[in-house]
Amino acid sequence: MRIGLYQTPSPAGDIPAGFAVIQTALCAAAQAGIDMLVLPELFLPGYNAVTATPPDGWGNTLPRLTQICAAHGVGLTIGLPEYDGGAVYNSAYAFDADGVILAKYRKVQLFGPREKSLFTPGDQLVTFEYRGTRFGLMICYDVEFPEHVRALTRAGATAILTPTANMMPFVNVCLMQVPGRAMENGVTIVYANYNGAEGDLTYVGHSVISGPDGYPLAAKANSTGLLMAELPTGLGENAIPYSTQLADYRPAKAP
Repeated sequence: MRIGLYQTPSPAGDIPAGFAVIQTALCAAAQAGIDMLVLPELFLPGYNAVTATPPDGWGNTLPRLTQICAAHGVGLTIGLPEYDGGAVYNSAYAFDADGVILAKYRKVQLFGPREKSLFTPGDQLVTFEYRGTRFGLMICYDVEFPEHVRALTRAGATAILTPTANMMPFVNVCLMQVPGRAMENGVTIVYANYNGAEGDLTYVGHSVISGPDGYPLAAKANSTGLLMAELPTGLGENAIPYSTQLADYRPAKAP
């Protein structure tokens, strides 16, 4: 299983430009033999460009993504706003290589006053199976809560796909928290961020695929482009596990 992410500036409300980036990213992923590609949070129309009402023609977004995935033969996990009646969710969709939707996840941990005023929080963690691998889905701020990563690991996920829109000054999340979450749970985390600026936000870049030992399988600082890695399939019979906390944990009474 080859996984990847594409770090790129936000389309900043320009949906045709966003679709052009998706085409470029999936074309590159297909040439690289990637099975599942991850793009950032709320990629269409852009994290800082989402409004409470859908843009014109928004109803064609999912069918178009289905067509693009099928045309390139690559799975895609992407952040999108989900308009459901009067509610708006910060969601992540996972498509297979035929463009079939495998899973949808609504962000549980909303970050900051803007997200909390615009979005309705989700309340359900999600895993799905694809090509023999059990994946979990998260979005940005979710991964900063150890309880959620542990819950997905306990549910059998060996890799967690995380569209994100991490902005300055939170470089420490990319460089420390994400690797720490991967290591303490023995899972791979694919953390796909923006680079560049969007309005009043400057994104930190530093997208990373953190392996189950916490070390990067692939990492990118601030440039645009593709990252990829082979998903670890196991440690082998004679290897020392990176993390034994899941087996060793004992609950204790609170003070």
